[in-house]
Amino acid sequence: MSEHAITRRSFLAGSAGAVALTAAAGYVSFDAWEQAHADDTVESGETKTVHSLCNACSSKCGFTAYVVDGRLTKLIGDADHPYAQGKLCARGYGYSQIAYSKDRLTDPLKKNDEGEFEAVSWEQAYGEIADKVKAIVAERGPQALAMVQDPRPSGKYYTKRFMNALGSANVYTHGAACNLSKESGFTQAIGASSYASDVENSKMTMFIGRSYADAIRPSSVRELQRAHERGAHIVLVDPRCNNSITFADEWVPINPGTDLALVLAMSNVLVARGLYDKEYVAENGAGFEEWAAVLPEYTPEWAEKVTGIPAATIARLAVEFAEAAPAASIEPSWRGAFGCSYANSGETARAICLFNTLLGCWNQKGGALFTSGVSAGDVDKEKFPGVPKPEGKIAGSEEYPLALSSMGTNLFAAEQAKKGDVKGMFFYQSNMAAGYSNTAYLADALSNLDLMVVVDVQMSETAMLADYVLPDTSYLERLELPEFIGGMVPAVALRDQVLEKVHPNTRPVDQIFSELAEACGVGEYFRFGVDELADAQLKTVGLSLDTLKRTGTASFPDKEFSYGKAPKWKTPTEKVQFASDACEQAGLSRCPVWVEPAVMPMGDELRLIGGKQAIHSHTQTANVEDLMQITKDYDLTRVWLNADVAARMGIADGDEVEVTNNEHTGRVRCKVTQRINPTALYMPSHYGCSSPDQHTAYDVGLRQMDYVPFRMEPGYGAACTQETVVNIKKVGA
Repeated sequence: MSEHAITRRSFLAGSAGAVALTAAAGYVSFDAWEQAHADDTVESGETKTVHSLCNACSSKCGFTAYVVDGRLTKLIGDADHPYAQGKLCARGYGYSQIAYSKDRLTDPLKKNDEGEFEAVSWEQAYGEIADKVKAIVAERGPQALAMVQDPRPSGKYYTKRFMNALGSANVYTHGAACNLSKESGFTQAIGASSYASDVENSKMTMFIGRSYADAIRPSSVRELQRAHERGAHIVLVDPRCNNSITFADEWVPINPGTDLALVLAMSNVLVARGLYDKEYVAENGAGFEEWAAVLPEYTPEWAEKVTGIPAATIARLAVEFAEAAPAASIEPSWRGAFGCSYANSGETARAICLFNTLLGCWNQKGGALFTSGVSAGDVDKEKFPGVPKPEGKIAGSEEYPLALSSMGTNLFAAEQAKKGDVKGMFFYQSNMAAGYSNTAYLADALSNLDLMVVVDVQMSETAMLADYVLPDTSYLERLELPEFIGGMVPAVALRDQVLEKVHPNTRPVDQIFSELAEACGVGEYFRFGVDELADAQLKTVGLSLDTLKRTGTASFPDKEFSYGKAPKWKTPTEKVQFASDACEQAGLSRCPVWVEPAVMPMGDELRLIGGKQAIHSHTQTANVEDLMQITKDYDLTRVWLNADVAARMGIADGDEVEVTNNEHTGRVRCKVTQRINPTALYMPSHYGCSSPDQHTAYDVGLRQMDYVPFRMEPGYGAACTQETVVNIKKVGA
C-alpha cells in the first residue's frame, strides 16, 4: 500500500467504537474518525480542503477532504449536503482507501491468445476496440452493442452519449439487480418511479425489507431516530431482524417472498371495514372498483397461511395505519424486498402504492411525498451538440414492456449475448458477472461476445472476463459533472478532484469515453471538457463551477416542497391506477393480485435471502483492507439460521456448515439466532470474491449469486435474486 494511504492501524484504532455505532445507526461521526486518526497528525505542510462526493454507494454523500502535501488525512461529511448532514458512514470513510489500493488497475490491459492479460498502450487499446466496434456495426448494426453502467455523475452521461453516438439505444444500468421491479411497478401505479416517506413527521411508517441503520444515508438514520424519539410507530417487515430495530417498535418476521400477500390483506381490511379515505380515492383513483372486487379473497386469515404472520397482527397493523393516516405510509424500500427479488416484486410495488393511496397520504405531512427537484437546462448546442436519437429501442423493451427504459434489463442483454444477437458489450463500474444473477450463466453468456470492454479501478470478476480492461481513476482523482438531488429542498452537489493521479497512466471516465468515441469515428460529440460542460450545466440554474467548487453543495430554497400540494399523476389515466392496461398487455393482472414466488421451500429446504451490512456495498467495498478487517473481527461472513431450525439439525452457533443447491456448494460458519424467520437462510451479499487480483477480498465467504438461477421477472425483467432455495448441514455431520 502507498505511504499516502489511510492506514489500517490508524483506522482500526477507532474501529470498535465505529463498528458499534455503525451497527446501531449506520454512520460514523467525525469525532470517531478524528479519534481513529489521533496518531496521524501532521506537524507541518500545506493543507487544502476540497468538497467532493463519496462513491462507496449510489447515495453519493458530500464531504470535505483534507489533503496535506498531497496526502489525504481526513474526511468530514458536509453539513449542507442533504444526505450527509455532517456525517459519513463507515463505508464512506473506508472506501477512500481505494485510491491507494495495491490492487488498483494502473495500465490498459488486453487479454492475449493464452487468456492472460498484458499491458498495452492507450492508443493500441483504443485502436483495436474501435476496429472491433466498427466491424460489429458493419455486420450486425449498432443494436448489437450494449453498455451496462452503475450510474454515477459523469459515468451516466458519458456512457449513454458514447453508445447513442454509435447508434445504439442499449444502455443499461445495474437496475435489474437492484431496483428495477420497484421503480417499474411504482410507475405503473402512480406514474413516478419513486417517492419519499416523511418518516420523521409520521405517526406510523412500515419498512418492508429495508434497513436505514444498515448504512443507507446518514440523513435517513437521523430521521428514523427522530421519528422514534417522537413516538412514531415504526414497523419492520423483514424475514431478518435488521439493525433498524434499534429505532423500531415492532419486527414482523414475514415469510420471504410474501410481502404482496401482507399488503393485499391489509388493503382488504381497510376496504372491507370502510377505513380508507373514500373521498381521496374517488378523486385521485382510476379502477378502484375493479381492484376492490378482488380484495375480498385476501383476508388476514388467508394471508396468515401465506406469510406466517398471525391474522390478528395483520388486521391490527391495517387499523393502526388507518388511525395514523394521512401521517403514515409504507416506505418505498429498495433491493432487499421487492427491488429485484421475486417473481411478484413488481406487483408488490404496485400494491404498496395503492395501499398508500387508501390512506390518502400522498404529499401529506408524515405521509408519502413527491418532493421537489431541479435539473440542468439546455446548454449551448453548438458547443455541446446533441447526439442523434438511435433508431431502435433498447433491447428487451418488447419482451419486458414494464421495465423502465431509463434502466432496461441488463439480464436481457446478457441473454442476447448468449444467443449471439449482442456481440459487443461495455461495462462501466459494473460487476455484473459477480453480483447480478447466476455467475456461471453470466460468465458463459459474456464469453460469447466478440468484444468485451471493462472500465474499472480494480480487477473485478467482470474485468477478468473482458478482452480489454481500461483503468479508471478513483473517484478522488477526478472532477465530475454536477449531481442534482431531489428532496424537501432540492440541491446540487459536486464531485471535485481531491488528489492528483496516484497512477499516471489511469484516465477519468469522461476522457476514456471521449477518446474511445474519437477512435470510433464519432468524436465530434465529445469535443469539450468535463469542466466546460459542468460549468454550462450549472449556469442553467444560476450557478457556476467555481461557485460550487467553493461550497460543495448548493440548495434551491425557492423550490422547497410544500405539504398538501396535489400530485400530478403522470399515468395514462392521470390518476392513481388501481388497474393498468399496460400490465394486462404484459400478461399480468390489470389489478395487483396474489402471485406466488417462483420457488417455494420444500421439506428441509430454506429460501436463501441476501442483504447489505453496514460496512459494505455488495461486491464493491469487499477489497478495502480496513472494512474487510472489520468483517473478520466480527465474523460477518456467517450465514444466519433460525435457532429452532438449527437445534433440529444439530447445528450450533459458530459451526461450519455446507450450503448447497443445484447451482453451487460452499462452506461457511453459521450464526444461530432467533432473529430470522425459520424458513430462511440469510447470506450477506458482499463476499465470495473469485478474482485473485483482489487480494483482500479473494475467497472470503460465500457469494449469494452463485446459488441464484438465471431468471427474469415476467413483464418487468428484474433478476429475481431471492428465487432460490438451499439445503444446509453441519460439516462432518
